Amino acid sequence: MTQTESRPNAVPRARSVSSPAAVVTGGYHVRVEHLTKIYDGNAVVDDLTFTVPPGRVTGFLGPNGSGKSTTMKVMLGLAAADRGGATIGGHRYRDLPDPARTVGAVIESDAFHPGRSGRNHLRILADATGIPQARVDQILDEVGLAGAVNRRAGAYSLGMRQRLGLAAALLGEPPVLILDEPGNGLDPQGIRALRDLLRAHAAKGGTVFVSSHLLSEVEHLADDVIVINQGRLITQGSLAELQQGATLVRCDDPRRLAPVLVSAGASVERHGSDELVVRGMPIDEVGERAFTSGIPLHELSARAGSLEELFITWTSDAPRTARTGIQPITTEIDQS
Repeated sequence: MTQTESRPNAVPRARSVSSPAAVVTGGYHVRVEHLTKIYDGNAVVDDLTFTVPPGRVTGFLGPNGSGKSTTMKVMLGLAAADRGGATIGGHRYRDLPDPARTVGAVIESDAFHPGRSGRNHLRILADATGIPQARVDQILDEVGLAGAVNRRAGAYSLGMRQRLGLAAALLGEPPVLILDEPGNGLDPQGIRALRDLLRAHAAKGGTVFVSSHLLSEVEHLADDVIVINQGRLITQGSLAELQQGATLVRCDDPRRLAPVLVSAGASVERHGSDELVVRGMPIDEVGERAFTSGIPLHELSARAGSLEELFITWTSDAPRTARTGIQPITTEIDQS
């Protein structure tokens, strides 16, 4: 009996998760085109269109119930679209010649038989997909489960189950990763190791598509973000550009300036008694419109917003229209 087996509650020592050994070749675009999925008469995904490019990490964001998991299930052939669809490298998932070596996915953390060991779970997957058995122990070591390979997976902690799911996704060394909340339950070391793995995978040309509610981690991880709400696209684009898309304005009469900017298509938030945060309008245009309206400004500067601030703006009472680039959602102005 091994030391781990003699101590059923022991947690294996966390280790760095290394990137897949194989060098990713070729670029796989994941495309979602006019995707609509209806459950019980309600469109949980509604005419959704976006593209996930290779060589970048794309974060997939939205409130609970916004349609993220359903979208990912359609990508992986686990749910059928009512209209539109999704392709990976130009093919539907079920039509890929070798799906296990093309796409690695984490959709549910409990996608295993609880009575099997972590090692046997991966051995069965390897047998079913023609992957060499030597890869099983290699990937278990890489995700930090080497000390628990013979323990029943049903006794794993949430973080250990996430690591096992990640091991299954990486088993075939696929160029495309589609991961639903992969950091859920991981400790800080595990989250950092996951981040390093995904960024290294994208750096080698891999396609990485990750949903997460850990907005602070997405800020460190993602190159691009796609945001949906109520099943529809709200905004998408480079995270760096989206975060730089705000202007801080200080003036004596923000109540007068705010409607001027909103009527021109900007999103405006009141901060304090004399500050406005303006999104969706170039900084020079903000200054020009203030000047034209005869409103003197005390400060006009670029402001980098946190992803959390942007996410709340994007998903609060979001209109059901798609937006791209630096185009946050127009909000009502607080006249109090």
